[in-house]
Amino acid sequence: MTPDPHHDCACDHDHHGTTLPHEHHAHDHADHDHDDHHHDHDHCDGHSHGFGFGHQHVHAPASFGLAFAVGITLNTAYVAGEALWGVWAHSLSLLADAGHNLSDVLGLAGAWLAQVLATRPSSARFTYGLRRSTILSALANATILLLVTGGIVWESVLRLFSHQTVQGEVISWVALVGIAVNAVTALLFMKGASSDLNIRGAFMHMAADAVMAFSVVIAGLLIAFTGYTIIDPIMSLIVSVSIVIGTWSLLRSSLNLALDAVPAGIDPDAVQAALLSLDGVSGLHHLHIWAMSTTETALTVHLVCDPTKPVSTDLVIARAAELVRTRFDIAHPTFQLETQPSVCDTHQPCC
Repeated sequence: MTPDPHHDCACDHDHHGTTLPHEHHAHDHADHDHDDHHHDHDHCDGHSHGFGFGHQHVHAPASFGLAFAVGITLNTAYVAGEALWGVWAHSLSLLADAGHNLSDVLGLAGAWLAQVLATRPSSARFTYGLRRSTILSALANATILLLVTGGIVWESVLRLFSHQTVQGEVISWVALVGIAVNAVTALLFMKGASSDLNIRGAFMHMAADAVMAFSVVIAGLLIAFTGYTIIDPIMSLIVSVSIVIGTWSLLRSSLNLALDAVPAGIDPDAVQAALLSLDGVSGLHHLHIWAMSTTETALTVHLVCDPTKPVSTDLVIARAAELVRTRFDIAHPTFQLETQPSVCDTHQPCC
């Protein structure tokens, strides 16, 4: 969701025409904890948020409640059945896939919880609400997926040196059911996978399981026709490598967001150039862009007004907020207007 541009000047700051004396450069953005970013200023010279603090705007991501419920139910039932068949058939591929599915059930539950928490309104303690829980969920999903895959690799290596009887036809039939379960669940999350990292984590889990189940089918058929049981761990190793490669981007993206990196798809230089192009703005500094959640982006910046171009401060703020919202999908901007550039503290990497 994007902010209402009419709310861009909703805070209680008193703008004194176009002359905005700036005497509060001790306001250090570099040391901000963005989760509690609420600017405790006793003076309001040109400092404006895209939203007033009293507004309870919750930019909730698209609801996937039904998808989570269906996915968790299907996968829980399948995990139980697959684990039993895996023990009976002495198949590492089935047991590995069951373990993978179990991690997905936990991952889906965590992602669902994070999505619910993200819709809760802000409070005096959590001034941005609990939106960042979606970032933590995506990071947890990537971490769990890699840990489980690491366990599969370890067991596969051990199985290479121990020959056990494997029921090839049985594991193929069980894995076919797994393909259906995981593919259906993955399709439920496909729509939101490209725009929401939390949903992408859930989708990656389901897609990885579908691939793993497919490999089990192939392994089972090859074992049934050739009798070479070593195919089972070899196939597990091949699929595990592919899962690690596919999960790496999810881990990197979620870790970047957790560390307040500029979200992918937003070019800070482009944002800076766009703001400098605004009428009445002659410079800027302290530009910070970070993710509030897997679907929302925030920005803070000090804009230096051009004293030779007397433009209403409210108009500058409204135009700036509209610009970053429409061009860069930044829904939570905060602007501080100044008539002359401040001198950054050389001991702090603020600029």
